[in-house]
Amino acid sequence: MPRRTLRILTWHVHGNYLYYLTQVPHEWYVLSKPNRPPGYAGRTGELPWGENVHDMPVDEVASQEFDCILYQSQSHYLEDRSSILGERHQHVPRIFLEHDPPQRHPTDTRHPFQDAHALLVHVTQYNQLMWDNGVTPTRVIEHGVLVPPEVTWSGELERGIVVVNNMQRRGRRLGADLFRALRERVPLDLIGMEAEAEGGFGEVRNVDVPAYIARYRFFFHPCRYTSLGLALVEAMSIGMPIVGLSTTELATVIRPGHNGFISNDPAELEEAMRELLRDPARAMLWGEAARETARLRFGIARFVRDWNETLRSVCENGGATRETLAA
Repeated sequence: MPRRTLRILTWHVHGNYLYYLTQVPHEWYVLSKPNRPPGYAGRTGELPWGENVHDMPVDEVASQEFDCILYQSQSHYLEDRSSILGERHQHVPRIFLEHDPPQRHPTDTRHPFQDAHALLVHVTQYNQLMWDNGVTPTRVIEHGVLVPPEVTWSGELERGIVVVNNMQRRGRRLGADLFRALRERVPLDLIGMEAEAEGGFGEVRNVDVPAYIARYRFFFHPCRYTSLGLALVEAMSIGMPIVGLSTTELATVIRPGHNGFISNDPAELEEAMRELLRDPARAMLWGEAARETARLRFGIARFVRDWNETLRSVCENGGATRETLAA
């Protein structure tokens, strides 16, 4: 555990992840710009931020002292470190939190964060495997989530739910074609940013998503190539059965016939959905197993512990090396 409270500068890239990250007991300073454009929203939105989360206007950053800079996007690392951060921040311990697998080429893309004395944190083993991490030391910290304890899966609505942002714009990678095809054969609904473009219901407030999806019989994850979605982990945490593709990290999370069903055959996915619609008792069994998987693998206490240890390794040693991280 860190021996003192750290001051950490970061960006608002993924709201839910940032909320879970700020459960780590340090002081978090989140960059903001006027009108709160994407990536610079600061401490804003519907999430119940703690008192350890602070708004940090970009015009005040240069004069501030921080123990760690936590980058969360390539543009922020490549541009903001010279245009927004001060000279004093160039030698502060630094971490790059990578949320996604590479999108240019799945195996031969060199990560732009190349620094032998920093740390590249991946959110799944799959992401770490697929990136060419180069000289930068890496560590995997899997998701940890918090869901309201009073929200549990009920599944009375004989439909499946999909939670994907900007599905139409992101296309086949996020499974837009699979969603369209299966929706013609199985009752499926969609929520998320710009969901209306695909006939969905639009965006639901972060804090309301668990209760909103709890009524649905199953959670469908149509994504071909992405990270492990937080909405999926939240669905498991409320006791919801999962149906998805047997790709990326999901193949290590779902055991077919135990806590959900995964396959790369759309016909098999369709049959699993129909089985869950026909048999609510089976859906309940799978959902209970999904909740136990989430409790054991994606608990918030483990997540906080992992991040505390990582911050200790980086900040108390003045930076990251493969040797200090292994110690």
